[in-house]
Order: sequence, then C-alpha cells, then structure tokens
Amino acid sequence: MLRKFLPALAALLLALPLPAWAGKLEDIRQRGVLRVGVSLGGEPVGFRDDRNAPAGYDVDVAKRLADKLGVTVEFTDVSGDARVSMLVSGQIDVAVANLTATPERAKTIAFTIPYNRVGLRVIAQKSAGINQLSDLAGKKVVVGRGTTGEAFLRQAVPGARLVFTDTFAPDGVLLLVQRRVDAGIEDSSMMDYLASTNPALKTLPDLYSNAPIAIGLAQGDPDFLRWLNGFVADYITSGAYQANYRKWWGKDAAVPALSAAPPAG
Repeated sequence: MLRKFLPALAALLLALPLPAWAGKLEDIRQRGVLRVGVSLGGEPVGFRDDRNAPAGYDVDVAKRLADKLGVTVEFTDVSGDARVSMLVSGQIDVAVANLTATPERAKTIAFTIPYNRVGLRVIAQKSAGINQLSDLAGKKVVVGRGTTGEAFLRQAVPGARLVFTDTFAPDGVLLLVQRRVDAGIEDSSMMDYLASTNPALKTLPDLYSNAPIAIGLAQGDPDFLRWLNGFVADYITSGAYQANYRKWWGKDAAVPALSAAPPAG
C-alpha cells in the first residue's frame, strides 16, 4: 500500500515552498547556487568531457537536483576522504560523488536513501596470473585512498601491496595501462568499463559488495535530509533513474533495484 502513494509523497515534498524549510535549503535558495561535490575520477559515473566540462551519471543527478531547487549548480571535484571532510567543513552543500553509505561514514555525515547501487570489482593484468581474490597477495594493487576498496582489501587480502591514489581515474587507470601495478579495485561500474576498452586487462567475475550509493550531506539538518529523500524518491519513481542509468551504461543494462521508501524511523 505504501508503494502506491510513494510517487505522490515524493512530489509533495519537492513541491513545498522552500521558505517553509529552515536551514540549508533556505541558504541555498538565497545564494542561488547549489555547491555539489562530484567525483570526476572515471567514466561513466563522473569525468570531464571533450570540453573539460563535468559529465556522467552523478553529474546528471546533481543537475536534476539543482533544477528541482530552482538554482544553478557549482561543481567541485572531490574524491576519497575529501568527500566527507568538505561536507563537514561546509565547503560543499551535498556530495553526489559515488559515495558509499557506510556505517563508519554515517558517524560523521548524513545520507539520503540510495540513488544507485554498485559492487567492488577487481581488475587485473591478464599476464599477472590473477584469477581469484587470494592471488592478490604479494601483488601491487592500486586503490583509492580512504575508499571502501581499501578497507575491503586490508581485511580480505592483508598481503596485497597497496598502491594508493587520490584519483583512481586518471591516476590509477594510468598505472594499470602502463602495467606499473598488477591489479586494481574500484566500483564495478568503472572496472567493467575499463576492461572493455583495454584488451590487456580483465575483471574477476565476483562482486565483493552490494553497496548503496547515496547523496551525502552534513549532519544536523533533518529538514534538508527529508527534502533530499523526497528528491531521490521522485528520481526513482518518475522513471528518471532507469533512463539515466541506461543512458550511461547502455540501453540493455540491468538497472539495480532501488526502493523509494523512506528510511525507518
């Protein structure tokens, strides 16, 4: 029964006049600019196009968010730990930056309901003899600093020789293409795309997580969080989510299932 009313509820939340909300929403309206942190580390989630402009799945979500708020959007390229620290310091209003909603991060920032889901995937040189996760022991593996990939490898393969980068693309990608590392780990969306365009690379078949990707914001503003959850619910139920996903991953891509239901409590 709740599912039946979700589209109407999401539309109602988005239609409420901004002056009725306190805090960050009113600040954004008065400023006329939404400051969004995006991670431009690799196609198709976030990158720079031929004109050096931000592009990708997350960028489209951020543009839709600014449009719903009736303001312009200002992008800041963020990655790794900076996604959280820039929210806490108030340098950005939201992070639409391929940000996994983890319990550890939730101690510091707030998250919306998920607007995407991904899994961790290992990519490796075909010549490196890496066929399963345990084969990473003793191998050079490039990983984004402060990411879920780093945390996973430290626990799952403590013998892997981690090579850190603050921006997986282009820096981590370059290390892989130049064969200066044996493997890498990042979101499956990026790794699948990279392997499809580089014949010397392959991906391992397993996914090592099924992680929610959510909009991040500073803690302490429940009205802003409620409005953002309404935005994400509308994004999902309106069909925009499916259309945007297939725009970037292909018309035949299997779109991960998402719920527009508000979080419990």
